[in-house]
Amino acid sequence: MKILLMGPPGAGKGTQAEKLVERFGIPHISTGDMFRAAIKNGTELGVKAKSFMDAGQLVPDEVTIGIVRERLSQDDCRAGFLLDGFPRTVPQANALNETLDALNMRLDGVIDIQVAREKLIERLTGRRICRQCGATLHVVFNPPQQEGVCDKCSGELYQRSDDSRETAENRLDVYAAQTQPLIDYYQQQGLYQRINGEQPMSVVLEDICKALGRTV
Repeated sequence: MKILLMGPPGAGKGTQAEKLVERFGIPHISTGDMFRAAIKNGTELGVKAKSFMDAGQLVPDEVTIGIVRERLSQDDCRAGFLLDGFPRTVPQANALNETLDALNMRLDGVIDIQVAREKLIERLTGRRICRQCGATLHVVFNPPQQEGVCDKCSGELYQRSDDSRETAENRLDVYAAQTQPLIDYYQQQGLYQRINGEQPMSVVLEDICKALGRTV
């Protein structure tokens, strides 16, 4: 099973990725993991990627695509994989197609987990951190017994600046602008499947499997 998994921040993509990797027995391939592995192994492309990352620059497409090609060529990807975080642009998607053609592979589906914007903002802004012990709670999904107070150590709970509404709105705007061309691209190829991410996690997983022609 060869899957490309998409979804905005807060949609629960990470949770579903874990379930799908376990369900199908395939490797979870994210750009971050690929970069770290290539750098750790000292590959030529890994060294190039590190030079850009150390300089605080974006890794060029040609290097990113080369690292993806190296990873997909490994034995554990022959039976399938779950791609997460790549491609991010249509040129990257074209390069991925060329890579898969060269490896005699094709995607089985492009899964996009969708959640209403206000619900995403609620999820992204609801996190609270304890100043004392660092525990993480959520005002909706894992609320403290006493508002503003940590259950574990009674320390003060606070909201990180990363979790502010303004930051959440910006993250969602950037994601939407970057992703729409990819959605159009994969719709034209007949691979795109939209999944309702507002359902219970088990139902979301079931719907993804159905979209891929499999049952849970």
